[in-house]
Amino acid sequence: MVAKIIETNPTPFQKVAVDPITLDIIENALRNARTEMDATLFRTAMSPGIREQGDAFPLIANHEGKMVVGQFGSFLGGFLKNYKGAIEEGDVIWLSDPYSVEGAISHLNDWLVILPVFKDGRLVAWTCHFGHQTDVGGKVPGSLPTDATSIFQEGIRIPPVKLFRKGVLNEDLLELVLNNTRTRDWCRSDLNAIIASCRIAARRVGELCHRFGTDMFVSATDELLARNRRAMARLIESSISTDKVSFEDYICDDGRGYGPYKLKATMWREGDKVILDWEGTSPQSESSINFYLNENMLKMFFGIYMIMVFDPQILFNDGFYDLVETRIPEGSLLKPRYPAALSCRTHGIGRVFDVLGALLGQRTPEFLNAAGFSSSPHLMLSGTYRGSGKYYQLFQIGFGGIPGRPFGDGPDGHSLWPNFTNVPNEFLEAYFPLRIERYETIPDSGGAGLHRGGNGVRIAYRFLEPGAIAIHDDRWFTYPWGVNGGEPGWRSRRMLVRANGEQVVLAAKIDDVQVRPGDLLVFDTWGGGGWGDPLARDPSLVAADVKRGLVTMDGAARYGVVLAADGTVDTTATAGLRERLAKARGDVGLFDFGGGIEELRDRCQTETGLPPPRDPALQESVASAT
Repeated sequence: MVAKIIETNPTPFQKVAVDPITLDIIENALRNARTEMDATLFRTAMSPGIREQGDAFPLIANHEGKMVVGQFGSFLGGFLKNYKGAIEEGDVIWLSDPYSVEGAISHLNDWLVILPVFKDGRLVAWTCHFGHQTDVGGKVPGSLPTDATSIFQEGIRIPPVKLFRKGVLNEDLLELVLNNTRTRDWCRSDLNAIIASCRIAARRVGELCHRFGTDMFVSATDELLARNRRAMARLIESSISTDKVSFEDYICDDGRGYGPYKLKATMWREGDKVILDWEGTSPQSESSINFYLNENMLKMFFGIYMIMVFDPQILFNDGFYDLVETRIPEGSLLKPRYPAALSCRTHGIGRVFDVLGALLGQRTPEFLNAAGFSSSPHLMLSGTYRGSGKYYQLFQIGFGGIPGRPFGDGPDGHSLWPNFTNVPNEFLEAYFPLRIERYETIPDSGGAGLHRGGNGVRIAYRFLEPGAIAIHDDRWFTYPWGVNGGEPGWRSRRMLVRANGEQVVLAAKIDDVQVRPGDLLVFDTWGGGGWGDPLARDPSLVAADVKRGLVTMDGAARYGVVLAADGTVDTTATAGLRERLAKARGDVGLFDFGGGIEELRDRCQTETGLPPPRDPALQESVASAT
């Protein structure tokens, strides 16, 4: 730890025994405090990305900076290692530069607040929260330029600085940063909300210390971390083999015509430790799809998946990190060299989840998930009202199909992140010059399977004022793959229908598309892959899906199900169709990718209306030649 902590009370903490009841009370009090952080933020923020969708992530850490409750893993390791200053009671740290904290946050739109919690002159905990800002400057509205080649093009970079020093606000610093955003009122409000959420959690920590004693609180947080480590050690020993298993998946393109980019990982166990080696991952991109993958974040992703699949009752925290070793090649897509652009890293985040799921499930196919945590589609809209000249700007996260799972169908039209919610159409229409003409799930877009993949979502935006849109999307070239005989989900698609009737298929990653009043954007998101043999699905479930509009009558044939005109199952015809389909298909594989990369290139123009991405190696060879 390089950062210097200034404590006025040098008395060391005393380790005390924590009885199970007290531990349970403190654990649940911290869980509630974490929930209260979110509630405080969502009720006081202004931007729709945070206020309506919840694009923010809190945590409470122990005095050493290890996350005790949270979601993303601790943001503090890289900060404490690299921050050269002193930290005192009343300080509030503010930052947004991923390179300054080893990728603890992953692009400049994420404003992170770190608050040290002192009790009687001693540091007892940390509270932190980051949220995605609608705009932080840079070359395009929304600060997520697809064609950025350097982080300097993406907005204002905030290194770790003291927004409050011993409780005193640095107003000049705040004004300097806000002056570089297009949405200063939203940014100011969101930042105040983030700080307030950290302070409410700090207050709850202080109350726990007062109630149980500081030594008891510190000992309890240490025990919560140790308990997590013991549980994870058993899961790792029972679930991870010493034999190596590998998997690779792809980000479809980089927004500059090149792709796909490979993410490859190999996993094995050595003693009680898991090795996650990303050798074979593509070199970093010249564009902004790079994802600076913080090693602690990767460990948390691994831990969350292990816990959710094998033992959901475990409180996930940072206690098990020494049981996981990560190896990420320098200069790769997941560890780009400074000052590589990072703004469009969302596709890498989603694909890491898909890869981890495939690694962990290959040896236990009954626990294998299909693909579907594949991206987080973004839509940006900005412009100026014709009458008033007032500027408007929207950032919205789209939802897609969640993959079919060992224990059931994937949810339809859900988020990559389980806590995210959609922006209500009424909110969009009240505050932005557009009308939502369609908001619906797309029948058949989820991969067929014993457990159906979740369907994607179709949103149709009718624009009422001149403006410009930008889109960040993926899974348009590769498919969300199915597993254990399940079929892939449908890919994403974006169609702009001009007011004069002209139809334009839009690329998945594109900036500054001018729209006029009357233009219609139809945005279809991807479906989740299917799990298990669709011919084994209960025909009555297929009939129910058809009745609910989730599967079409024609789509029922993918399950070998024949329905009568009234929607009931024709049992005899279904049995015959399933027999013929099974015979023609033969044995099913563990994964169904919908075709190899070169096959997908050959079919791309016909199937998507877009030219196939060019091999990134061609870009590298041109660069080296020049």
